[in-house]
Amino acid sequence: MSVGVLALIAALPIALALVLMVGFRWPATKAMPLAWLVTAVAGVGIWNLPVGYIAALSIQGVITAIGILIIVFGAILILYTLRDSGGMETIQCGMQGISPDMRVQAIIIGYLFAAFIEGAAGFGTPAALAAPLLLALGFPPLAAAVICLVFNSFPVSFGAVGTPVIIGLTFLRDLVGDAVATGAVGVNFTSYESFGMLIGQWATLMHLPMIFILPIFMLGFISRYFGPKRSWSDGFAAWKFCVFAAVAFTIPYLIFAWLLGPEFPSLIGGLVGLGVVVWGAKRGIAVPKEVWTFGSQKNWDPEWTGTVKTSAEDCKFEARMSQFKAWLPYVLIGVILVLTRIEQLGLKAWLSSQTIAWRGILGYESVSGAVAYLYLPGTIPFMLVAILTIFIHGMPADKVKAAWVDSIKRMKNPAIALFFAVALVSIFRGSGIGDLALNPNAYPSMPLAMAKALSELVGQGWPMFASFIGGLGAFITGSNTVSNLLFAEFQWGMATQLDLPRQLIVAAQVVGGAMGNMVCIHNIVAVCAVVGLSGQEGAILRRTFWPFLLYGVVVGIMVTLMIYLLPANLF
Repeated sequence: MSVGVLALIAALPIALALVLMVGFRWPATKAMPLAWLVTAVAGVGIWNLPVGYIAALSIQGVITAIGILIIVFGAILILYTLRDSGGMETIQCGMQGISPDMRVQAIIIGYLFAAFIEGAAGFGTPAALAAPLLLALGFPPLAAAVICLVFNSFPVSFGAVGTPVIIGLTFLRDLVGDAVATGAVGVNFTSYESFGMLIGQWATLMHLPMIFILPIFMLGFISRYFGPKRSWSDGFAAWKFCVFAAVAFTIPYLIFAWLLGPEFPSLIGGLVGLGVVVWGAKRGIAVPKEVWTFGSQKNWDPEWTGTVKTSAEDCKFEARMSQFKAWLPYVLIGVILVLTRIEQLGLKAWLSSQTIAWRGILGYESVSGAVAYLYLPGTIPFMLVAILTIFIHGMPADKVKAAWVDSIKRMKNPAIALFFAVALVSIFRGSGIGDLALNPNAYPSMPLAMAKALSELVGQGWPMFASFIGGLGAFITGSNTVSNLLFAEFQWGMATQLDLPRQLIVAAQVVGGAMGNMVCIHNIVAVCAVVGLSGQEGAILRRTFWPFLLYGVVVGIMVTLMIYLLPANLF
């Protein structure tokens, strides 16, 4: 069967999920089980994979989903613990003291605070933490979710202390070594490590335009679709503050990427940028003169709100404790994330080794799953800090019980959606196994079939589309790292075949995997759970698609200009 036909069949489950969630407004709890079923049928009927193997892959997906759900539960627990301790109201009071302008709050929390969390933890953690903060400040839940999903893009290439580059490009090690050994044309790197450094450097330049464009665009987008006047200009009026924040983030971001490597650009960029921008906002630097808010909740569209109560606009927040004590749980989260993600400190290796593992699921040696129960951010630091907060904030027993009970109740819908969504992903990834006993036709995996079909269509126009392959991988798998593991070798092969600079095309893959976080089903389901919008996944996807498309077009233009305008000796 031709690659084109395989690609069309592989695209069916994704198309079905999109049509049901976006077109028919089905919740993910209904759409994803049906999409999984179509994927399983395609695996058995077209790829000729054994039914037992499909079942094993599905179980593997469920195991992976448990890890994601632990993160979601931890984020919800932090939210409810701070709600019931009085810490969240104190934070609300303090944030309004920095600026009551919700455009400023969106940049501080959704753009910079989330970038720091992404740099430290990754794996969907930023949106799960930042969205509830915006919600508590009076943002419509739908707007909070969209803001945090879209802004969780440019930091992602260097998220989780550089994991998408350091781990995601692992399968290129031998190809890079062969290229260096043979002196292949266009190779200006001397080792796999120097190649990774170059990827990070080029990726920052590809992200750079959108680091400045995205906050301005998103504030305009939010004021157009959620503002009282439905006007782009209300958001655009804060462009000076957006540029101020982008500069504060970009300078350390570039310095660390170009001089030290991919581990810390987002973490340090977010941390330094957050400190500079909060300092500047308190002094009115670049802050718009007129305060903008979402207006009266009475005029909000019912679609914008969920099951989590949003603070009323006429509510006067009272500081229930000191700002230091209120923010201390988040400070502890940041500190613990950094301490447990830096290899040299030793904690990372120990925590990540504490796993519950399943080997050879249903007798298939190639299928395994594991839950690193201590390394997942949901356990350490989220649940740990939630427990510590009981004592830090002096919570009575009834408040503690309410926080835990409410958090557990909120897990039903995201669990159903994620179990089937991640099981689908597992079948996608496992469908291209090299074992002919399992894959008798030696077909490529479902995502690789789609990528190859697209490459045949666009040919020399590949630089414009390379990042969208990375985005496709993140959309399917929910991870920039896994997207890179899936497609980095393919991108290297495309660059070699079309005589394009390998490091630029692979960097475009890394950037594309980052922008794909805006639209990936895993992240959308997770953030919906946190802000009480389970069942509204399609409404979010309809809105995050446009910034995703803009991001991909800008990156495509950047890659094309780099290839055809920069001197060849730079590659």
